[in-house]
Amino acid sequence: MASYSAALTQEGTNGGPASLKSESSEESMKLKKEISLLNGVCLIVGNMIGSGIFVSPKGVLIHSASYGLSLVVWTIGGIFSVFGALCYAELGTTITKSGASYAYILEAFGGFLAFIRLWTSLLIIEPTSQAVIAITFSNYMVQPIFPTCIAPYVANRLLAAACICLLTFVNCAYVKWGTRVQDFFTYAKVIALIAVIITGLVKIGQGYTQNFEGMFDGSSQDPGHIALALYSALFSYSGWDTLNFVTEEIKNPERNLPLAIAISMPIVTVIYILTNVAYYTVLPINAILDSDAVAVTFADQVFGVMNWTIPLAVALSCFGGLNASIVAASRLFFVGSREGHLPDFLCMIHVHRYTPIPALLFNGFMALIYLCVEDVFRLINYYSFSYWFFVGLSILGQLYLRWKQPDRERPLKLSLIYPIIFCLLTIFLVVVPLYSDTINSLIGIGIALSGVPVYFLCCYTPASKRPLWLRSFIAKCGILIQKVCYSVLTEMDDKSE
Repeated sequence: MASYSAALTQEGTNGGPASLKSESSEESMKLKKEISLLNGVCLIVGNMIGSGIFVSPKGVLIHSASYGLSLVVWTIGGIFSVFGALCYAELGTTITKSGASYAYILEAFGGFLAFIRLWTSLLIIEPTSQAVIAITFSNYMVQPIFPTCIAPYVANRLLAAACICLLTFVNCAYVKWGTRVQDFFTYAKVIALIAVIITGLVKIGQGYTQNFEGMFDGSSQDPGHIALALYSALFSYSGWDTLNFVTEEIKNPERNLPLAIAISMPIVTVIYILTNVAYYTVLPINAILDSDAVAVTFADQVFGVMNWTIPLAVALSCFGGLNASIVAASRLFFVGSREGHLPDFLCMIHVHRYTPIPALLFNGFMALIYLCVEDVFRLINYYSFSYWFFVGLSILGQLYLRWKQPDRERPLKLSLIYPIIFCLLTIFLVVVPLYSDTINSLIGIGIALSGVPVYFLCCYTPASKRPLWLRSFIAKCGILIQKVCYSVLTEMDDKSE
């Protein structure tokens, strides 16, 4: 595991500020290992189980056209996601850097592709997804206040902004505060889903099985529709890479990273399948397809006066999912800065709290900007192609490193069948959006390619040849941020622990 030491440079590689100088060679500034096994499980489960399973788990059902086939698709999606998560467990214990796919692509294929991965995350993936989660949280929080009409637009967005600001503050304060928030809200959403599952199982025990008679009747025979159903399921399972973004902060990562993944994936898969069984027990297909929030429709039918608990559970689920996303994204920007792909001030950490405050503030600022976009939900469509392309590329890097560095120490070493199967699967996941949503996919590709000139100007070109005004501006910003955030610049130490 690499450590961090205070950088003793006069000017950062990206025109950043000079760092605080250690008085002793023994002194170092590094992120603390404060994430336990339980915290890791809650991060993964909390990010995977978002609002989707409560609000709109009908994407799979629309394309599969039957309860039976949809449950099969959910099961296959869970199995494939386990394959991907296991591959990331090997990568995370072999390449012990935070940053997930960015770090793995950097190690295997170099800076250019890693920067494009970072650029798409910075420009569209992370801020858009966080803005959407915050808006969904706000929608369900204000719903009881405006039961007969749509909530005012400004009120909705202000509450979403307050949510982002609050969670950014919590994670700036202490890592432990962020993990405690994550633990609590993960418990809350899992308990809510268990309540849904138990209700469904009780109904089955009471003989409400008519919806499962001929459960495969009318199943889609079109391979394209089945492919889209599987795509929807796999997208719902995304988030299993969350813990890999904070590898350097995990206690005993060689043990706890793969163990957290091994615990989380079966939990989420079983919850997803049983929750859908509960929905299918109570609601006919038409009711599910016509509902804007399936869990709310379910609660209206079976929870009686307690039906208010489900909108609250959706809000809590969004809150926890947003916290996990903020933790992951801030570490991605932190690592990108440390590797020289973003301004140096983003890899500073607070001298006492050991939190990456500049990276957290930058992430929060980007999310707030996207809250100002009225049709922010449409932006989500632009990154499906990029997301799966880079996940697949990182696992292809696993195969490449197996060939290029066969003797490298690997605490966890899988059979090659796992990364090979998942690489083939990601080819499918990249092709499906191109087929089903060509225009949005091409826009996503364009957004990724817009990072090419930025890379050659700001990363590939030596610092001495970059425009003087740019270097001066970044250096002055860095000094100001360093003072305001009371942070120091950190670098990777050449020595490994």
